[in-house]
Amino acid sequence: MHQTHYLKRFLIIGFFVIFAHTANAASTEDLNKDANQALNAITSTNPLAAELAKTAKAVLIFPNIVKAGLIFGGAYGEGVLKRGDKVEGYYNSVTASWGLQAGAQSYGYAVFLMTDKAVKYLRKSSGWEIGVGPTVVVVNEGVAKNLSSSTLKDDAYAFIFDQQGLMASVSIEGTKISRIKTP
Repeated sequence: MHQTHYLKRFLIIGFFVIFAHTANAASTEDLNKDANQALNAITSTNPLAAELAKTAKAVLIFPNIVKAGLIFGGAYGEGVLKRGDKVEGYYNSVTASWGLQAGAQSYGYAVFLMTDKAVKYLRKSSGWEIGVGPTVVVVNEGVAKNLSSSTLKDDAYAFIFDQQGLMASVSIEGTKISRIKTP
Protein backbone atom coordinates (compact mmCIF):
# COMPACT_ATOMS: atom_id res chain seq x y z
CA MET A 1 0.00 0.00 0.00
CA HIS A 2 2.70 2.49 1.00
CA GLN A 3 4.88 1.54 -1.98
CA THR A 4 2.01 2.36 -4.35
CA HIS A 5 1.47 5.69 -2.60
CA TYR A 6 5.16 6.60 -2.86
CA LEU A 7 5.30 5.47 -6.50
CA LYS A 8 2.31 7.66 -7.30
CA ARG A 9 3.90 10.68 -5.57
CA PHE A 10 7.18 10.03 -7.43
CA LEU A 11 5.34 9.88 -10.75
CA ILE A 12 3.40 13.06 -10.02
CA ILE A 13 6.58 14.93 -9.17
CA GLY A 14 8.40 13.49 -12.19
CA PHE A 15 5.66 14.40 -14.63
CA PHE A 16 5.29 17.83 -13.08
CA VAL A 17 8.99 18.47 -13.70
CA ILE A 18 8.71 17.21 -17.29
CA PHE A 19 5.63 19.30 -18.05
CA ALA A 20 7.03 22.35 -16.27
CA HIS A 21 10.08 22.29 -18.53
CA THR A 22 8.26 21.48 -21.76
CA ALA A 23 5.19 23.69 -21.41
CA ASN A 24 5.31 27.44 -21.32
CA ALA A 25 3.17 28.77 -18.53
CA ALA A 26 0.31 30.89 -19.77
CA SER A 27 0.21 34.51 -18.74
CA THR A 28 -2.53 35.36 -16.27
CA GLU A 29 -4.27 37.38 -19.00
CA ASP A 30 -4.28 34.40 -21.37
CA LEU A 31 -5.35 32.02 -18.63
CA ASN A 32 -8.20 34.31 -17.56
CA LYS A 33 -9.36 34.71 -21.18
CA ASP A 34 -9.19 30.95 -21.86
CA ALA A 35 -11.00 30.13 -18.61
CA ASN A 36 -13.77 32.63 -19.37
CA GLN A 37 -14.19 31.26 -22.89
CA ALA A 38 -14.29 27.68 -21.61
CA LEU A 39 -16.84 28.52 -18.90
CA ASN A 40 -19.02 30.42 -21.38
CA ALA A 41 -18.85 27.51 -23.84
CA ILE A 42 -19.80 24.85 -21.30
CA THR A 43 -22.63 26.89 -19.75
CA SER A 44 -24.07 27.82 -23.15
CA THR A 45 -24.13 24.20 -24.38
CA ASN A 46 -24.97 22.34 -21.18
CA PRO A 47 -28.15 23.35 -19.29
CA LEU A 48 -27.06 21.61 -16.08
CA ALA A 49 -23.71 23.44 -16.08
CA ALA A 50 -25.57 26.71 -16.65
CA GLU A 51 -27.84 25.95 -13.67
CA LEU A 52 -24.86 25.05 -11.46
CA ALA A 53 -23.01 28.22 -12.46
CA LYS A 54 -25.88 30.31 -11.05
CA THR A 55 -25.66 28.78 -7.56
CA ALA A 56 -22.02 27.67 -7.26
CA LYS A 57 -19.97 29.30 -4.51
CA ALA A 58 -16.98 29.25 -6.89
CA VAL A 59 -15.86 27.60 -10.13
CA LEU A 60 -12.43 26.12 -10.80
CA ILE A 61 -11.75 26.09 -14.55
CA PHE A 62 -8.89 24.27 -16.26
CA PRO A 63 -9.27 25.22 -19.94
CA ASN A 64 -6.44 23.07 -21.30
CA ILE A 65 -5.01 19.90 -19.78
CA VAL A 66 -2.40 17.99 -21.80
CA LYS A 67 -2.11 14.25 -21.16
CA ALA A 68 0.47 11.85 -22.61
CA GLY A 69 1.38 8.30 -21.78
CA LEU A 70 3.03 5.08 -22.78
CA ILE A 71 2.33 2.68 -19.90
CA PHE A 72 3.26 5.53 -17.49
CA GLY A 73 1.41 8.75 -18.14
CA GLY A 74 0.87 12.21 -16.86
CA ALA A 75 -1.36 15.22 -17.34
CA TYR A 76 -0.79 18.87 -16.54
CA GLY A 77 -2.65 22.15 -16.91
CA GLU A 78 -3.26 25.46 -15.20
CA GLY A 79 -6.57 26.96 -14.15
CA VAL A 80 -8.45 29.77 -12.51
CA LEU A 81 -10.65 29.86 -9.40
CA LYS A 82 -13.51 32.31 -9.91
CA ARG A 83 -16.16 33.61 -7.52
CA GLY A 84 -18.68 35.30 -9.75
CA ASP A 85 -16.65 37.52 -12.07
CA LYS A 86 -13.72 37.82 -9.66
CA VAL A 87 -10.54 35.72 -10.02
CA GLU A 88 -9.55 34.40 -6.59
CA GLY A 89 -6.46 32.44 -7.51
CA TYR A 90 -4.57 30.25 -9.92
CA TYR A 91 -4.10 26.50 -9.65
CA ASN A 92 -2.44 23.63 -11.44
CA SER A 93 -3.82 20.19 -12.12
CA VAL A 94 -1.38 17.27 -12.08
CA THR A 95 -2.22 13.62 -12.69
CA ALA A 96 0.02 10.58 -12.90
CA SER A 97 -1.16 7.20 -14.13
CA TRP A 98 0.12 3.81 -15.09
CA GLY A 99 -1.34 0.83 -16.86
CA LEU A 100 -2.39 0.01 -20.38
CA GLN A 101 -2.23 3.38 -22.13
CA ALA A 102 -0.56 4.91 -25.15
CA GLY A 103 -1.05 8.23 -26.86
CA ALA A 104 -1.74 11.86 -26.15
CA GLN A 105 -4.81 14.01 -25.70
CA SER A 106 -5.98 17.35 -24.46
CA TYR A 107 -9.12 18.28 -22.59
CA GLY A 108 -10.44 20.80 -20.12
CA TYR A 109 -12.56 20.54 -17.03
CA ALA A 110 -14.55 22.80 -14.74
CA VAL A 111 -15.40 22.04 -11.12
CA PHE A 112 -18.45 23.82 -9.73
CA LEU A 113 -17.88 24.18 -5.97
CA MET A 114 -21.37 24.17 -4.48
CA THR A 115 -20.60 24.46 -0.76
CA ASP A 116 -18.55 26.77 1.43
CA LYS A 117 -16.94 23.60 2.78
CA ALA A 118 -15.54 22.74 -0.67
CA VAL A 119 -14.21 26.27 -1.27
CA LYS A 120 -12.63 26.38 2.19
CA TYR A 121 -11.02 22.96 1.67
CA LEU A 122 -9.48 24.08 -1.63
CA ARG A 123 -8.10 27.26 -0.08
CA LYS A 124 -6.77 25.68 3.12
CA SER A 125 -5.33 22.43 1.81
CA SER A 126 -1.80 22.19 0.50
CA GLY A 127 -3.29 20.40 -2.48
CA TRP A 128 -6.63 18.79 -3.16
CA GLU A 129 -6.54 15.27 -4.50
CA ILE A 130 -9.82 14.55 -6.28
CA GLY A 131 -11.36 11.59 -4.49
CA VAL A 132 -10.14 12.78 -1.07
CA GLY A 133 -11.93 15.57 0.77
CA PRO A 134 -15.11 17.13 -0.58
CA THR A 135 -17.30 14.88 -2.73
CA VAL A 136 -16.89 15.52 -6.46
CA VAL A 137 -19.37 14.08 -8.94
CA VAL A 138 -18.08 13.86 -12.51
CA VAL A 139 -21.05 14.73 -14.69
CA ASN A 140 -21.41 12.78 -17.91
CA GLU A 141 -24.54 12.23 -20.00
CA GLY A 142 -25.81 9.42 -17.76
CA VAL A 143 -25.31 11.35 -14.53
CA ALA A 144 -26.79 14.53 -16.03
CA LYS A 145 -30.07 12.73 -16.83
CA ASN A 146 -30.54 11.92 -13.15
CA LEU A 147 -29.71 15.35 -11.72
CA SER A 148 -32.04 18.25 -11.15
CA SER A 149 -31.99 21.33 -8.95
CA SER A 150 -33.70 19.32 -6.20
CA THR A 151 -31.18 16.44 -6.31
CA LEU A 152 -27.97 18.52 -6.29
CA LYS A 153 -26.61 17.70 -2.85
CA ASP A 154 -22.88 17.07 -3.36
CA ASP A 155 -19.97 19.42 -2.62
CA ALA A 156 -18.79 19.75 -6.21
CA TYR A 157 -19.67 18.79 -9.78
CA ALA A 158 -17.04 18.40 -12.52
CA PHE A 159 -17.59 18.63 -16.26
CA ILE A 160 -14.94 17.41 -18.72
CA PHE A 161 -15.00 19.14 -22.09
CA ASP A 162 -13.12 19.54 -25.40
CA GLN A 163 -11.59 16.07 -25.26
CA GLN A 164 -9.30 15.61 -28.27
CA GLY A 165 -6.65 13.04 -29.03
CA LEU A 166 -5.90 9.37 -29.24
CA MET A 167 -6.55 8.15 -25.70
CA ALA A 168 -9.90 6.53 -24.93
CA SER A 169 -11.32 8.30 -21.88
CA VAL A 170 -10.57 10.89 -19.24
CA SER A 171 -10.75 10.48 -15.49
CA ILE A 172 -9.89 13.17 -12.98
CA GLU A 173 -9.91 10.76 -10.04
CA GLY A 174 -6.58 11.11 -8.22
CA THR A 175 -5.79 14.47 -9.84
CA LYS A 176 -3.95 16.81 -7.51
CA ILE A 177 -4.99 20.47 -7.61
CA SER A 178 -2.60 22.95 -6.00
CA ARG A 179 -2.47 26.72 -5.77
CA ILE A 180 0.29 28.31 -7.83
CA LYS A 181 1.96 31.69 -7.68
CA THR A 182 1.62 33.79 -10.78
CA PRO A 183 3.97 36.43 -12.13
